[in-house]
Amino acid sequence: MARKLRLQYAGAIYHVMNRGDRREPIFKDDADRQRFLGTLGEACMKTGWLVHAYCLMANHFHLVVETPQANLVAGMKWFLGTYTSRFNRRHKLVGHLFSGRYKSLIVDGSGDGYLRTVCDYVHLNPARAKLLKPEQSVREYRWSSWPEYLKPPGKRPPWLRVERLLGEYRIHADGPAGRRRLEEALEVRRGTEPGVEYKQIRRGWFFGEKARKDQLLAQVDAQAGVWHYGEELRESAEAKAERIVAEELKRRQWDAHTLDQRRKGDAGKLAIARRLREETTVTLSWIADRLRMGTKTYLAHLFYWERR
Repeated sequence: MARKLRLQYAGAIYHVMNRGDRREPIFKDDADRQRFLGTLGEACMKTGWLVHAYCLMANHFHLVVETPQANLVAGMKWFLGTYTSRFNRRHKLVGHLFSGRYKSLIVDGSGDGYLRTVCDYVHLNPARAKLLKPEQSVREYRWSSWPEYLKPPGKRPPWLRVERLLGEYRIHADGPAGRRRLEEALEVRRGTEPGVEYKQIRRGWFFGEKARKDQLLAQVDAQAGVWHYGEELRESAEAKAERIVAEELKRRQWDAHTLDQRRKGDAGKLAIARRLREETTVTLSWIADRLRMGTKTYLAHLFYWERR
């Protein structure tokens, strides 16, 4: 099966998640968790990564990481491979620890709240999983970056960077008062978590402004090939197809109403459809629907008789 292309660029922020093979635990005890964080620290030293949030659960982990260099793939290969080797050696095991490839969601770091939402999602994982009692605060879960956020700067891991999240919370000073405000805000968020907002984090490939997404789709279009598949490629193809449709309508001095008025087999519509077929990977169904040409079967017949 083709492997999915990873979009990498300098300054990218990713929400990375991976589960244990067959959903089995990736940590047997706290020593494993410490080893995982130690290995993460080494990975940050090697790659220059900046970690904005993390959470270690029983059979999976969440990580929000910024890559000043375009090196997510190389860094994750070293990180997961090294932790797996250390885990197996310690427990006298062999074979895979993680289930397939990790998921990576690109996060818009523009300061418009997307990074905050993703970090909140990560930090509130223990509460959603009911690992905390209602009366317990989020800081009582040891194995996330949240307790570290609430410590003075000198007591945090050097690779954990809190400035951007504090900025998105509009907290300008990393002092006791600011950290109290930060904790209060997350506890409020905990009681009003927006499930719909999290759908894009769980299932999408990008979380942010549409304009930034369109820029990334253009990169996908430039890089796509036999090693790329999935939602990003589909959206990129559709965005390119829409640009072509807009060009063709402008050239013919048509508008959307014109498409509705002209018959399904109109020669002008067929010419646009042919260009879409030649220059994009959108489906016949997409073309037929967009150009008001009936069904994909009817459009396929038009192409067939045109070639005769």
